[in-house]
Amino acid sequence: MSAPSPATAPPPRELGRFLEIQNLGLNLPFALAFLLLAANGLPSLWTLFLVVVAFVAARNAGHSFNRWADRALDARNPRTEGRLLASGRVAPAFALGFAAANGAVLLVAAYLLNPLAFVLAPVALAIVFGYSYTKRVTTFTTAFLGLVEAITPAAVFIAVEGTLPPSVLLAVGGLLAWGTAFETIHSLGDLASDRALGLFSVPVRLGPERSARLVPALHAVALALLAAFGVARGLAVEYYVALAAMAAIAATTDRALVRDPGATRVPFERHFALGAIFLVGVVAAVFFPLAL
Repeated sequence: MSAPSPATAPPPRELGRFLEIQNLGLNLPFALAFLLLAANGLPSLWTLFLVVVAFVAARNAGHSFNRWADRALDARNPRTEGRLLASGRVAPAFALGFAAANGAVLLVAAYLLNPLAFVLAPVALAIVFGYSYTKRVTTFTTAFLGLVEAITPAAVFIAVEGTLPPSVLLAVGGLLAWGTAFETIHSLGDLASDRALGLFSVPVRLGPERSARLVPALHAVALALLAAFGVARGLAVEYYVALAAMAAIAATTDRALVRDPGATRVPFERHFALGAIFLVGVVAAVFFPLAL
């Protein structure tokens, strides 16, 4: 008897698992925070709707394409072998089609926002699709994944203002360092499987101890650049209080990681809380500003 064919699409109850919706908490707080900063308050409901749709569509497109591109590798990794595509429970065509559909949604949302957003939307898609292959060819895949997060402030300001103020490049640099730190932590957790599969990452290249020591340096650079962004934008004191809280929490977590580079679960989970703190600080600075 022949084996049953994989389902064309996952059942609704498993779609969220396929997309790992819970991981939206890593990036969405930054997207919402920069949306408030770009609008200097609440944007119009139409702009808010289009930005959220574009953000979710871009994430879904990149995530689905990554699942499609990595299905054979995932099947050989104990941590990921149970994923729907890797286990053969869902047809690869679904992931590819879902990525294409979400890419189209991103393009439509960008078109409705403004001409510059529409022109640059294919660049964003190229970045979120391209990172799936970098781990096969370069150690800098870790920084490339940081770049995926780093485009958030630029994309949001372009969506709201139709232009990219030079000060926003400080935030882009900050999130590049922040995202690279997070992906270094994530890669430390996958070090054994990446080595076995012949994949590239900073921990594979530098080793776990040196990579763990890199994380606090990246966090420090990120927070310094985000502070410089706040100065350039004239943000209120609450913004810097949030950065200080993020620095204190990150410092404690990073010290533990340096002592034990294999203990990545807590540093990984703390990034969700740190993003939420950033959003709270921005909300307070925008709507309840205190004079310095």
